[in-house]
Amino acid sequence: MLYVIGLGLSDERDITVKGLEAVRSSERVYLESYTSILMVDKQRLEDFYGKEVTIAYRETVESCSDEILKDADKINVSFLVVGDPYGATTHTDLVIRARELGVPVKTIHNASIMNAIGATGLQLYAFGQTISMVFFTDSWRPDSFYDRVKENSAIGLHTLCLLDIKVREQSLENMIRNRLIYEPPRYMTVNEAVEQLLEIEEKRQENAYTKDTLAVGVSRVGSDDQIIRAGTLEQLLTVDFGKPLHSLVIVGHRLHLLEAEVLRENAVDLEGLNRILLRDYNIDK
Repeated sequence: MLYVIGLGLSDERDITVKGLEAVRSSERVYLESYTSILMVDKQRLEDFYGKEVTIAYRETVESCSDEILKDADKINVSFLVVGDPYGATTHTDLVIRARELGVPVKTIHNASIMNAIGATGLQLYAFGQTISMVFFTDSWRPDSFYDRVKENSAIGLHTLCLLDIKVREQSLENMIRNRLIYEPPRYMTVNEAVEQLLEIEEKRQENAYTKDTLAVGVSRVGSDDQIIRAGTLEQLLTVDFGKPLHSLVIVGHRLHLLEAEVLRENAVDLEGLNRILLRDYNIDK
């Protein structure tokens, strides 16, 4: 059996009982490490699971899936994914390859940022399309996400922005020279995401949002030290959200009274937020 197991969002204890039983029944355990990260190191997982854990980098999963699936028709193999296996990033290719090899597959789900973002107080059914934001470079500043935000905004829905992480990435020079030297990990912050959003709005000028648009920045959702802060995009530029991982929500105009109340609890500037709620949403305190 190939088990594809969601680990949840925070630490080694977030795995489900069913997931833990599957891990302990497996002869090999892999941890996918390139789409997200847990807030604890591999040793903590190994101590809790009682199993050795092998880090599965992008190239391992995408190019060497047969190594992961070796003998999985005879033994149990666990493939661990931060969050939910079919949350922000799917691993369909590995599942399809397993089935082609006649390996039974069982998925064990867990919390993902896609549902845990409800901790902001914003109602999940009021979210539209989720976007992913990548780090800009000097020569590559993609704005394809903008159209999705604009579509969500047009019908008043919130937009969840998933922020880029760079793990085990090579510089262009090292790639060209085929040198296996990797850059230090990078994790996009809420502040960097807002800077990029405002840059693209300045470029496009189609009013999908402005610097005065309400937004909610979050970090380390699901952990004991999670941060949730609500304010305008401009206000969030200077909020310190601390360690990764960060996410951002652009608030839609169909805001419920209960959603507004939770925004108040997490406001960067309560008086300013109340003025915006009254002016833009007709919600009085």
